[in-house]
Amino acid sequence: MKRSVIGALVGGLILFLWQTLSQVAFNLHESTQLYTPAQDSVLVDLAKRLEKPGGYMLPRMAPGQPMEAMEAFTKNATGKPWAAIRYYGAFEMNWGMSLARSLAVNIFVVFLLIWIINQFRLPTQRSIFILCIFVGLIGFSNVAYLEHVWYPMFDIRIRLVDALLSWGLCGAWLGYWLKRRI
Repeated sequence: MKRSVIGALVGGLILFLWQTLSQVAFNLHESTQLYTPAQDSVLVDLAKRLEKPGGYMLPRMAPGQPMEAMEAFTKNATGKPWAAIRYYGAFEMNWGMSLARSLAVNIFVVFLLIWIINQFRLPTQRSIFILCIFVGLIGFSNVAYLEHVWYPMFDIRIRLVDALLSWGLCGAWLGYWLKRRI
């Protein structure tokens, strides 16, 4: 159990550190957080026009419209600008809690992965590394890529790099730490 806990703590820290480097130090996701000098007027206008915090798609049909209206709506919207908005009523940033939650989740998912690895008869350093790469690909494919299919993301390639690099580094660590000698 001690081996699993240490493996999860270090593996979770590896994931956390890469995420921090990717987002903060290297700013690889800048394409999803662009600056506009019109930000103040846009925010004032959104506050006036949006009823409550939430996710908004523009354009979107009003709820309860008949299915026949969808064809006309789609035809009219095709080729025109559109937006996906995440609107919050108040800016609140609690860096400490966000960092703590992120690190805790990373440790937890690595602990779950270690449990899976421990179910194998004789995992090798190589098989652990490959499993970690597969976990990164599964997470990327099932969350980021499927979202990208419907709502294109400007940082989809960086998200793939994040998944492969962070889980590859974690896999290298876990392969070293958990390998079983025959």
